Amino acid sequence: MIKNFPLEQTVKPLLEWFQNNARTLPWRENPTPYHVWVSEIMLQQTRVEAVKPYFERFIKALPEISSLAECEEERLLKLWEGLGYYNRARNMQEAARTVIKEHGGQLPADYEKLLKLKGVGHYTAGAIASIAYGIPVPAVDGNVLRVITRVSADDSDIMKQSFRTKVEGALQAIIPKDQASPFNQALMELGATVCLPGGAPQCDKCPWQDFCEAYRQDLWSEIPVKSKAKPRKIEEKTVFIIQDEEKIVLRKRPSRGLLAGLYEFPNISGHLSEEEALLWLKEQNLSPIRIRKLEPAKHIFSHVEWHMTGYVIRVDELAEQKGNMMFVEQAESEERYPIPAAFGAYTKYINIRLGNEKFSGGS
Repeated sequence: MIKNFPLEQTVKPLLEWFQNNARTLPWRENPTPYHVWVSEIMLQQTRVEAVKPYFERFIKALPEISSLAECEEERLLKLWEGLGYYNRARNMQEAARTVIKEHGGQLPADYEKLLKLKGVGHYTAGAIASIAYGIPVPAVDGNVLRVITRVSADDSDIMKQSFRTKVEGALQAIIPKDQASPFNQALMELGATVCLPGGAPQCDKCPWQDFCEAYRQDLWSEIPVKSKAKPRKIEEKTVFIIQDEEKIVLRKRPSRGLLAGLYEFPNISGHLSEEEALLWLKEQNLSPIRIRKLEPAKHIFSHVEWHMTGYVIRVDELAEQKGNMMFVEQAESEERYPIPAAFGAYTKYINIRLGNEKFSGGS
């Protein structure tokens, strides 16, 4: 258990290991407070390799806090497209505006003041404070919880805030005052590259192998302990990919709720048969020429799953816009309108690329 484990013995071998094993990452090359902030928000629930091109594109487009604060929302969401959790981008922009207004355009070198910014929790505040400013405060994320519970063989539920607070306190007691940045980064790195979340940890590469209790007791498959979340709600949808020779149909989602303010393909609840789909199209005053059923697709959000079926429909000329449907040029839709990755399975039918597909050249 963490309260009985001499955690101070982890510091020296961890720092020595990190010095020789730290990955080269774009936000580490110039760890300004802004760069650390953007990277940490992007890295929440997204792999490092996936984040790299997003980070580089984002910083190129919005190189300063002031440019983030002033960015038009649709452009901001387009830059975020594919990362998901779009409210994180909105929260960053609101926080950036607060930084401009209250802190002279610079993220404060103060843990408590960082915590007051929109969307900045204990982990992000700790990361910015320690990595960018060298302030000796912990930054406890899932990687850190995993390595600390394993090395100490602590079977507490890591989903409980009380335990996270306990870990923060334990790390606060041992964090080197003059090496806060490498210490916190090393903990994260150890969890990301050695003490892995899925599959067996690479114990032979771990600087803590000599005193790790999970290794000694063969408990790695049981630790960390994580209480199960409530089962996600299943929602069935029929998605319509509607196009003429040049245009496609999009519509804007409501300003509140899931994927607020983003653009989507028209869709309705339930799985429609081809006959029902044609009837729905005619009710929208559209004239279908051809219809083809597409493969089923699934997208998982934190609390809900979309189980989708789709149709690609060729219609007569998309001339007069109808209701909340927008008729947009296909090429323009890729460059201008932020479309969530939830619809990624169907964008290939109209040659729209989303998220990392753009970086890898996929279509």
